[in-house]
Amino acid sequence: MEKGSARALGLALAVLLACSGVAFVAAQDTERIEGSAGDVLEDNPVGRLKVYVYDLPSKYNKKLLKKDPRCLNHMFAAEIFMHRFLLSSAVRTFNPEEADWFYTPVYTTCDLTPSGLPLPFKSPRMMRSAIQLIATNWPYWNRSEGADHFFVTPHDFGACFHYQEEKAIGRGILPLLQRATLVQTFGQKNHVCLKDGSITIPPFAPPQKMQTHLIPPDTPRSIFVYFRGLFYDTGNDPEGGYYARGARASVWENFKNNPLFDISTDHPPTYYEDMQRSVFCLCPLGWAPWSPRLVEAVVFGCIPVIIADDIVLPFADAIPWEDIGVFVAEEDVPRLDSILTSIPTDVILRKQRLLANPSMKQAMLFPQPAQPGDAFHQILNGLARKLPHGDNVFLKPGEKVLNWTTGPPGDLKPW
Repeated sequence: MEKGSARALGLALAVLLACSGVAFVAAQDTERIEGSAGDVLEDNPVGRLKVYVYDLPSKYNKKLLKKDPRCLNHMFAAEIFMHRFLLSSAVRTFNPEEADWFYTPVYTTCDLTPSGLPLPFKSPRMMRSAIQLIATNWPYWNRSEGADHFFVTPHDFGACFHYQEEKAIGRGILPLLQRATLVQTFGQKNHVCLKDGSITIPPFAPPQKMQTHLIPPDTPRSIFVYFRGLFYDTGNDPEGGYYARGARASVWENFKNNPLFDISTDHPPTYYEDMQRSVFCLCPLGWAPWSPRLVEAVVFGCIPVIIADDIVLPFADAIPWEDIGVFVAEEDVPRLDSILTSIPTDVILRKQRLLANPSMKQAMLFPQPAQPGDAFHQILNGLARKLPHGDNVFLKPGEKVLNWTTGPPGDLKPW
């Protein structure tokens, strides 16, 4: 073994030993988030805003779900559960004249392949159709052209509606959504698929399923670095280097034989348990910068190692990502072992105390039924902080901003 590798292994073992010696943050050993982030995380949005939910024909939502119930379980399911939450939420108003925000329940991701992957190709036409409907039947869209409306768009690249970045960039955000607030999982700085004012949310991860895999909180964390997933996507990127911008391939090529790294393409039945036995969980970009691993890592107290340059993380004004995670630039992946082994033990333990805070975990989940401080309420907090609406939200009589005839020809066809 080379001298550098031996030193890194020794440091990692010291970290594992130290962490095991303190029961590696039992559930009761937590730390509250200090400052404004902690206050924001614990905000209660009830009484601070009112939301009107458009009653759309079932072909836009419930009929799609009835046709394919698998939509309830994939990582884009936030659009379905947000609709269900709002229908019974205390912030809902049945009087549109008193509403601060308007919500259009469209399940744009509920079109799945036989293998369960969402197809985004009909989404722009579906969304255009829904907007045409509310603009025709209610007066509220036209007075602002959507500036007091929000839409949940949890595709890989949000309202650009494509799973490949190059094509998503070429398409751009659906023109009719340019004034609306987008609630989306995709977040990357200076990217055409993230408009100013968007609310970045976590992807859906099934809370009940995760709950059934919890292990005793004093279980030692005997795995230093953990990852399960693709390193290459030969089907969509046969030449390599485009998928994950080469970052995942670099993880594999550099650390597949490193004893500190438990990494594989296999997805074992003990996946959730293994995360709870790990110190660091890799959260690299894939086709998009985000993945459910981020949620899983936080919920299971595994320090997320975020490898996605310029990522915009969920609820960044409420969750102190710099304090709970580790950020590694994509170009620095070959040095991942030395970066992680150089982190002082006391820093690691503090990150774990913060991760053990129940409010941190709750903010990343969409539980059924909803719970105070969960992701539903964090979304409402984000909307409430945008109030009151500015003077530029409402248009003058006869004023038009949006162009209904722009966009790719295929998107303009009826749905």
